[in-house]
Amino acid sequence: MRGLTVAADLSKVTCIEDLRVVAQRRVPRMFYDYADSGSYTQGTYRSNEDDFQKILLRQRVAVNMEGRSTRSTMIGQDVAMPVAIAPTGLTGMQHADGEILGAKAAKAFGIPFTLSTMSICSLEDIAQHTDRHPFWFQLYVMRDKGFMERLINRAKEANCSALVVTLDLQILGQRHKDIKNGLSTPPKPTLKNLINLATKPRWCLGMLGTKRRSFGNIVGHVDGVGDVSSLSSWTADQFDPRLNWSDVEWIKKLWGGKIILKGVMDAEDARLAAQSGADALIVSNHGGRQLDGAPSSIAALPSIAEAAGKDIEVWMDGGIRSGQDVLKARALGAQGTMIGRSFLYGLGAYGQEGVSKALQIIHKELDTTMAFCGHTNINRVGTEILLPGTYPKPFAEI
Repeated sequence: MRGLTVAADLSKVTCIEDLRVVAQRRVPRMFYDYADSGSYTQGTYRSNEDDFQKILLRQRVAVNMEGRSTRSTMIGQDVAMPVAIAPTGLTGMQHADGEILGAKAAKAFGIPFTLSTMSICSLEDIAQHTDRHPFWFQLYVMRDKGFMERLINRAKEANCSALVVTLDLQILGQRHKDIKNGLSTPPKPTLKNLINLATKPRWCLGMLGTKRRSFGNIVGHVDGVGDVSSLSSWTADQFDPRLNWSDVEWIKKLWGGKIILKGVMDAEDARLAAQSGADALIVSNHGGRQLDGAPSSIAALPSIAEAAGKDIEVWMDGGIRSGQDVLKARALGAQGTMIGRSFLYGLGAYGQEGVSKALQIIHKELDTTMAFCGHTNINRVGTEILLPGTYPKPFAEI
């Protein structure tokens, strides 16, 4: 961490929840709440995590557990485990230079990192600080198509190897905590926020040591947007409610590379995604931050995996807090998974070391649980590891 030379002792950190507790203590309230909240009643946000716990595993014994491997592929890319870091907005407000630190940790571990359009660090920052190691870029469909074209070209120049197109943010679901906290980047100097910042000295020291405190992909790249005040009025109008499948076709042609569609929660949309020619879709309800009352991602996964067939890879995100969750998603048809909050907790708690620790925790849990379920290769895992009657089936069968 900037300003501190003593390495953190993470030997007693044993689970993602440990990281969450530290992050809550160290990250300013408005940014912690931004990451760790859902829309409206937060019912779907809670279900994402809770529904994993309802799925029970079958323990097998007297099985040779030597030679285990969690290595797999996601859209043809080799990965150390079927996990990628999800795109998360304002990551650089969880910890100074947060996106850079997350990308470095992902590179070292051997999994993909995805940069959000609404990141604090820019595309160019990530390319520079990872020696142009390939990473993924998440794109929002905006009204300003000229800006989108420039953004896609910048992603190409930054050596991005895949484009993640978010489909479920045409309009914003209301997150009550953000409104009550007066969320802004950088924080507004209200008395309440200043008092809270005074209790977060590590965070403040880090932010004083970086120049990256606004939306790096936007400020300076849009006509008339040169500071935070002009940025807020621009972004308020930019998410395009007219988004449809023709936009996906236009982006695919413009990009010319691997395309991943994020935000699919319905079997019919899964079939349309497969027909679009995209390489993968992500079963995702935006972490419970958009349509409250929607099913959890893990509950929707079997229906979508069945509808998508073999024409497109199916991944999922939402609620993953352990390697066991990754294994359960894999068993139910997900070729890959994405982690958002689990990564952010590590980042907010301990910076790059915390992200590395989160990945180590998830990998160890995945490896150990796979072995206890009688498997040594992640690519051979299916529903046989799950206790019948405890896991979700396609909605059509219910």
